[in-house]
Amino acid sequence: MLTPRIIAILATHNERRFIEATLQHHIAQGLEVYLIDHESTDETVKLAEPYLGRGLVGIETWPRGETIQWGGMIERKEQLAATLDADWFMHLDCDEFRFSQRHPTLVEGIAEADAAGYNAVNFIEFTFIPTLEDPDHDHPEFQQTMRSYYPFLPSFPHRLNAWKRQDAPVDLHWSAGHVVRFPGLQMAPESFSMRHYQLLSIAHAVEKYGKRRYAREDVDRGWHGWRNCLDPARITLPSRDELRTYHSDETLDASSPRTRHYAEAWGK
Repeated sequence: MLTPRIIAILATHNERRFIEATLQHHIAQGLEVYLIDHESTDETVKLAEPYLGRGLVGIETWPRGETIQWGGMIERKEQLAATLDADWFMHLDCDEFRFSQRHPTLVEGIAEADAAGYNAVNFIEFTFIPTLEDPDHDHPEFQQTMRSYYPFLPSFPHRLNAWKRQDAPVDLHWSAGHVVRFPGLQMAPESFSMRHYQLLSIAHAVEKYGKRRYAREDVDRGWHGWRNCLDPARITLPSRDELRTYHSDETLDASSPRTRHYAEAWGK
């Protein structure tokens, strides 16, 4: 079975907390990463640069005005998926950690799906958040300390965003990057997994989402939701008794998923 070359296309804006961890994780999973940075004003790019030639295949800057141009970055990802030299591509956000529960590495799982004739892979989301009892994980060891999670599945497929290289353009934009579309799509029956670290503390949520402004055309499409109208006074963390406890990637429980994030109640 041939090992495909997989490039995860990652867009960032002020992701100093996550950039090294996500690069290390996905490179260890057998992937390469291409970074589109949306004019970060923190150390995101500086922290990423040492990985060039060590799994990070490129860094480019996407210009930013007064607002986050998410739609433009998604369109850029579509362009890169037609021009970068890879067998498969994956849309990736910086606070996501993708893997296969059944295979030693993600590249081995995708290789198996490819060999079986499938050309797209879905991911089941497990959302990790702080709790009333453990409210602060804003430090480099957040993956070790933040262990409360819930499975999240508003509809299926929800994260169908790894795909085999296509001769024709693919469409990520229609779903804000969550679900790829192209003619002849054959989704693998096995969904892989992702840990999503939505926020590390209340202060982190306020810093990350409370100060962001999004392009009007993206908001009009219904993108961003509570992120576009976060009210810090409405943030209430759940008790860990409401959530599940993480023990290992292999034992993450996808049964009875939530269809709405806790954070959706935090908007104005």
